[in-house]
Amino acid sequence: MLTDVQIRNLKPKEKLYRIADSHGLCIEITPNGSKLWRHRYRYNNKSKMIGLGTYPEVSLLDARQARDRNKQALNQGISPKQTKAGNTDEASDNPTFKDMFFKWHKHKEDEWSSDYAEDVTQRAERYLLPYIGEKRIQDITSPDMRELLLKVQEKGLLDTLQKVKGIASGVFSYSVGMGVITVNPVRDLPRDIFKKKPEAHYATITEPNEIGWLLNKLDLHRGTDQVRVALQLAPHLFLRPAELTGMLWSEVDFKEKIIRISGSRMKMKNNHLVPMSSQVSDILKELSRIDFGSEYVFPAPRNRNQCISTNALLGALRNVGINKETFTTHGFRHMASTRLNEMGFRADVIERQLAHSESNKVRAAYNQAQHLQERKEMMQEWSDYLDQLKSRGAVSSHTKSQ
Repeated sequence: MLTDVQIRNLKPKEKLYRIADSHGLCIEITPNGSKLWRHRYRYNNKSKMIGLGTYPEVSLLDARQARDRNKQALNQGISPKQTKAGNTDEASDNPTFKDMFFKWHKHKEDEWSSDYAEDVTQRAERYLLPYIGEKRIQDITSPDMRELLLKVQEKGLLDTLQKVKGIASGVFSYSVGMGVITVNPVRDLPRDIFKKKPEAHYATITEPNEIGWLLNKLDLHRGTDQVRVALQLAPHLFLRPAELTGMLWSEVDFKEKIIRISGSRMKMKNNHLVPMSSQVSDILKELSRIDFGSEYVFPAPRNRNQCISTNALLGALRNVGINKETFTTHGFRHMASTRLNEMGFRADVIERQLAHSESNKVRAAYNQAQHLQERKEMMQEWSDYLDQLKSRGAVSSHTKSQ
């Protein structure tokens, strides 16, 4: 268990890290030196985490008491997040930004996945609540927000800047709609004062011989079964990294040879079908014989209630000698898109399998099975093609070594 002396002596590192206290309570130290209390718990058989405030404003004793209140709520079948958000209903006629943040969060969370809802809370607790959380929301001005956001920009966190700006604007817009304030101070900030995030170009490989080299490189991984198999499947499924690592056994239908991914896990929030080639089905069946005792196909080695991280895949690529200039985990999607188009498959079929955005959201909700038979045939041909390239690459490497 932690002590106040230990907490005061915790120093920031290059990356965020957490130190456990007891019974799910831990303290999170961010690269900027902030110390944030977190409570991990399970609700509806899912692992959750909730923020309890910043240290030293929230003392060690306060954090433990808050954790215990959460445990009491859980014993009554109540989510601690509902309790936390519900407390803001008792705010005065002059609510703070923090009050309105939790009201807005509660209003929006049904539209979000649980992971995204937690991400929003974590960003607010790192970049917004320590600075304007206790201010009356009607007293926060555009210059206040400009100063806060420019400090994020000065750290070079351009992606975080846009996300934090979006969260703040959402809270203020909600507050305007509820009649709490009349002006959104973020809306009136000129865009020109903020730097644009550079357009991301994911490193990929599209030449057939190089794809064969890549596939053979992946076999050099000597880590856990979870990461090894995820790497094996990544080129065959070409899902987004988080969609792959978060795969659930309940989504895998061996009888129909389909992976049915819930819209809550997809970037575009639409249900998605992934036909399984014979190769993919065989790999997953082999993995299913290992009893990890988890709902996840790729559970984290130290916590079966969580999946492996996308960083685990990225780290595995680097460990087998594939550098960031050559390939990234997103590169599997670009590789498949390029080659499948060149192989003559219809663009509509490829785009549907990549789960790219559908401009008509109503249409998109019913289109998860569009072109399904063609997609089944394409996914089998793609796996067969990868096997050919891999075999050819292995022969080529053997010849060179002689």
